[in-house]
Amino acid sequence: MQKKAIILLSGGLDSITVLALAKQQGYECYALSFDYGQRHNAELVAASQIAKHYEVKDHKIIKLGLGAIGGSALTDEHIEVPNTPQVGIPVTYVPARNTIFLSFALGWAEVVEAHEIFIGVNAVDYSGYPDCRPEFISAFQNLANLATKAGVEGEHVKIHTPLIDLSKAEIIKLGLTLSVDYRMTVSCYSADVHGHACGLCDACRLRKAGFDDAGALDPTRYQ
Repeated sequence: MQKKAIILLSGGLDSITVLALAKQQGYECYALSFDYGQRHNAELVAASQIAKHYEVKDHKIIKLGLGAIGGSALTDEHIEVPNTPQVGIPVTYVPARNTIFLSFALGWAEVVEAHEIFIGVNAVDYSGYPDCRPEFISAFQNLANLATKAGVEGEHVKIHTPLIDLSKAEIIKLGLTLSVDYRMTVSCYSADVHGHACGLCDACRLRKAGFDDAGALDPTRYQ
């Protein structure tokens, strides 16, 4: 029987690389995306196209109301997305986002009897979000096997973070070896309705530097 995996798929550069890697490793992939109240849905359009391209077994887009609590430039229209590098944890951090996303992935994994979850968190070229660190993943891994029927019965779920120690350039190089088409992705915090990137936000800066450092053509569509 083919191995099953839940893939957290945002529609961005990291998540498409993780999906391509899981497919290359022989997993039957179930893609999970979230409409959590972010500023635009261009990344969800991208996620749908990516899921179709990779012929995932199923793709769900879960609607969450994180905009109701706000606290992030990505979910609160009264907080501007910064166009310059920030000191400390930036205002684009969405409170508890990866905890919530992984919890949904864990629930779906139980339902479809998948024992693997892939998430494209990165602790090298990233914005300093606390829920992208190895310590967080380790803690959630422990929780996953304490809080589920599958875990209690010995069917443990493994959280895979294949990009966590890679630079953005290394991620891009890995993706290119897997024939990833990064033109399909949207990473920008302030993309327009057509998925064109602003070129100024933190996500855009990290992405552009990654392509430059990898010596690869940047296929990003800018505004």
